[in-house]
Amino acid sequence: MSRPVILVVGAGPGVSGSVARRFADGGYDVALLGQDQQVLDQLTVDLGARGATVGHAVVDVTDEQAARDAVRRFGEHTGRIDVLHFNPSAFREEDPLTLTVAGLLEDVALGVGALLTVVQAARPFMSAGGRISVTGSMAADEPWERAASLGVQKAGVRNLVHSIDKTLAPDGIRAVSVTVRGALAREGVFTPDRVADAIWDAVATGDADWRSEVPYGG
Repeated sequence: MSRPVILVVGAGPGVSGSVARRFADGGYDVALLGQDQQVLDQLTVDLGARGATVGHAVVDVTDEQAARDAVRRFGEHTGRIDVLHFNPSAFREEDPLTLTVAGLLEDVALGVGALLTVVQAARPFMSAGGRISVTGSMAADEPWERAASLGVQKAGVRNLVHSIDKTLAPDGIRAVSVTVRGALAREGVFTPDRVADAIWDAVATGDADWRSEVPYGG
């Protein structure tokens, strides 16, 4: 395939959907991994109307083998993965006195561990110039105590991105966490579309100016 390919993990109606549309508008074909068939079907129609070839699969990315198999199928079909965008996180409204260890680890498996799974599965289909992006959050630095696991996820995934970037940089593949320093809204500077523009800009950054964390403050 001559068109570049983006794989969006955790595809849904929010930032991840906006990322898929932004890259489709930028000339990318799109592969979607998500958990809601109806949402994936709607995104597929929208992206197709924008000129993208679209593939999608319903996958629980905490099921390591199922996630690896889905990514591999996309890679084998397209022959390439140029951008991998990772969006999943779990929102659990429990403070540190009610949050259980089991609940915390379950959330971290989604918001952090699944990134390892999809990066490892995508790596054979990525080459120099490839990019990995993650939807970050100010919760990494300023956690809301009533959703304690979210801050742990966002701090953990940002840290993991730094390690992924250092590991893959010698191969010309870079990773970035775009830290959204505000609450998502339907209007203003923190709409999903504006965040998607920031992710597009981060991914388009050249190696000489690369940073593995980019804050988006609107």
